[in-house]
Amino acid sequence: MINVSRRDRTGIRNVESYPPRLQERSELCPVTRNVTQGGDHTMRTAISVVRNFALAMIGCVAMIAGDANAQGAVQRFVTQGRAKTVVDNLYKCPVKVGNHRVSAVGQIMATDGTVITVPAETAFQSGAALKGADLFNECNQLTPEKSADVSTAKVPIVEIDPDGEVITGFIVADNYFELYVNGKLVAVDAIPYTPFNSVIVKFKAKRPITYAFKLVDWEEHLGLGMELFGGNPWHPGDGGLIARFSDGTVTDSSWKAQSFYIAPLNTPGEVVERGNVHDTTPLGRVHPYAKKPNCQDRCYAVHYAVPANWAGPAFDDSKWPRAYEYTDEDIGVTNLPAYTRYPELFEGARWIWTVNLVFDNLVIARKTVR
Repeated sequence: MINVSRRDRTGIRNVESYPPRLQERSELCPVTRNVTQGGDHTMRTAISVVRNFALAMIGCVAMIAGDANAQGAVQRFVTQGRAKTVVDNLYKCPVKVGNHRVSAVGQIMATDGTVITVPAETAFQSGAALKGADLFNECNQLTPEKSADVSTAKVPIVEIDPDGEVITGFIVADNYFELYVNGKLVAVDAIPYTPFNSVIVKFKAKRPITYAFKLVDWEEHLGLGMELFGGNPWHPGDGGLIARFSDGTVTDSSWKAQSFYIAPLNTPGEVVERGNVHDTTPLGRVHPYAKKPNCQDRCYAVHYAVPANWAGPAFDDSKWPRAYEYTDEDIGVTNLPAYTRYPELFEGARWIWTVNLVFDNLVIARKTVR
């Protein structure tokens, strides 16, 4: 087993045991170990040794194949270099702000010919009208000073179940989110990239309730997972989600979280599939410990297909890795007014993401509340 320590120089904070690699054949298939080690006491003749060893090897092959299937063999798609821009900007801030970045969308062809949209296919691009109500939004000049100044009275209610309870939620995503409840779209982020904003949602639903987020760490270099930061135009970005709902649900490590777009990479081999974990922990998980690839516009990315029914309650996420919790310092939001002005609204919630806050750019997070 590969254990991740509670805290080390890579910035790792949580304990996680990844699914083991396939073991040696003799460990996976004790019958073959017995056949080859039993000696005269186990096998009386050379013919029976050959016959039983052949039968054991057939069983061993089947066992290895079954183990690989149990670990969730997945198909990866590999791309290299910059994507072609297909949308120049999804959102233009109507007023001048200090940190407005262009939310462009691109397409890039993988080595097998598959065309992939980066950083992600989103409901925002598709024209979804359900923009989340503003908690804090500089572009709309709505910036309450404190929690007591926030009103949810005029937030529209999205009906999932007519006989459900009305639930209010507060959300901050770095950078973009889509929230689905029991498979129905409740809200998309009002600003895909920056300036950073926060959102209020309301919906009516009854238990069990499946919360499902599509989360995107947007990028300036399309297909490469990098942006300008600290004077470095080729700096890997990072993500993050925090949310609290009035039914008592909060983001924490009880959620499931899976990655679907990983970049920037010097080589595709830097992503290792360990069961259903797309492992990049040797690259470092948080800034400033994470490595800064020097491949620039020659960097690689590894992508995985997003399941068609990922938002629905029937989707089986039982084999997905759990979410990881991160601190305000890890996310870099200690001075972010869209979040820090409202500690009461996010009380008890934790920032979450996958195992790698830096290199995982497209993430789905899910939790079912019963």
